[in-house]
Formats: sequence, structure tokens, C-alpha cells
Amino acid sequence: MLAHGGGQTRHAWTKVLDELSGAGFRATAIDMRGHGDSEWASDGAYDMRDFAHDIVAVSSQLDSPPALVGASLGGIAGMIAAGEQAPERFASLTLVDIAPKMEAAGVSRVIGFMQAHMKDGFSSAEEAAKIIAEYMPQRSDRKTTGNLDRYLRKQEDGRYYWHWDPNFIHHVLRVQEDARESNEDRSTRLSEAAAKLELPVHLIRGGSSDMVSEEAVSHFRTLVPKVHFTDIADASHMVVGDRNDAFCSAIISFLNSTHKRDVVA
Repeated sequence: MLAHGGGQTRHAWTKVLDELSGAGFRATAIDMRGHGDSEWASDGAYDMRDFAHDIVAVSSQLDSPPALVGASLGGIAGMIAAGEQAPERFASLTLVDIAPKMEAAGVSRVIGFMQAHMKDGFSSAEEAAKIIAEYMPQRSDRKTTGNLDRYLRKQEDGRYYWHWDPNFIHHVLRVQEDARESNEDRSTRLSEAAAKLELPVHLIRGGSSDMVSEEAVSHFRTLVPKVHFTDIADASHMVVGDRNDAFCSAIISFLNSTHKRDVVA
């Protein structure tokens, strides 16, 4: 079961789904609440525990506990779901470039990108592709327009907007500005959830990530001593898109060594 990062959709896993299927796994990718084709939360409920609750609800509909793979937002929700809410509902947890301790600069860069064109959108898919290319220069030699229709919605004004609820980012910004809870407090809450993980855990880090530092990896290893760790060179926070080949090889190797073949990945 694959849970994408903030601002993405289930289509972020398209190539991964193909590789998992080819390796003999039955794989399911979901659109998180407020993203893709999932409904937007009418009450603005975009707390990380809301996302975690959704993951638990979906996993409960499957024939057996799935191996959960969560990138960024999906990984945070996964830590809470498997560490606090319903540990028995998951067979393993793979965290993709996310850990309880996150680099403030990396978090700000992601939120800044999502916020920048949230209100006014883009005049065309080509303009969106240009902005994305500037945001991810490591992919400058790749085509960026091919599947943008999966991430953009054309509105009545003729402009293109991201395929997610703006209230998601509004909520994130409110949390950041809330003086009652510091970044350290939020890190502590996630650390407590991670420390409760008793299932097999795989942490994958992008070698050039600005979100998860080597120090954050060391901290996670104190919380989950038996964690399986993979560092993928030449990959940023967007590990799956930057080095899909290496990413798929890493998760398939982990799943093969950890699970029987009938697990849902």
C-alpha cells in the first residue's frame, strides 16, 4: 500500500506499481485526503492524525495487513498509523525520505513551492512544467509535461491549478505559526510514535536530501534500532522520481527479505 507525499497523487507511484507487480506483489496506491481524486475535507481536517486515520481505514478494507510505503506526508501518517493508531493493521513500514527530525530549510522549501502558485495557478501546463523544472534542477534533462494533467485542474477561468485542496497548505502554515507548539515539540511527538514501532521498518533517504540529514537518520536508529536503512545516491527529497530504479530495487529487496509473497505491498 503506497501513500504519496504532500501535493502529489497516487500517480507518483506509477512506475513503482509496475515494478512491484512484475516482482510478484499485489500493490495499491491511494490518493490522500484532499489530493488527486479523493474528496477535499469540508471541515479543513488536515492534521497528520487525520491522514493516519485514513491510512488505517483503507488498510482495514484489505484482505491482510499491507506493507505500507509512505513518502514524506505519507510516511509521517504511516509512523502515526503503525506506531500509535493501529499497529496490528500493517505488516511493515517503509519511510521514504522522512523521519521525526526534519530539516527546517527543507520543509520551508517544499511548503514555499506549494504555496507560491496556489492562489493564481498557471496560464498553461507548459508554464507549470517550467516552474517544476526550476524547482527540481536535478531533473533538467527529463520531460516534465507528459503527465501534468494528473497533477493540474483546469478551472473555469482557463487557468491551471494544483490537484489538491489549498486548505491543506493553509493548515500546515497555521500549525507552523502556532506559538503553542514548536518544531521541536512536533519532532518529539513523531519520535514517540516511531519509538513504538514494532514491525519491520525500512528507512530510505535521498543521498542529497535537504529534508532528512545524516543526524536525523542516526536519531531514528536510536528509536528503531533494527531499522533497515538505504541511502540512495544522486537523489533529493523526491527519491522516487529522481532514482526510481534504485528506489524500486531497494524496496523490492526489503519486501522479499521480510514478507511472504502474498503480502499486499
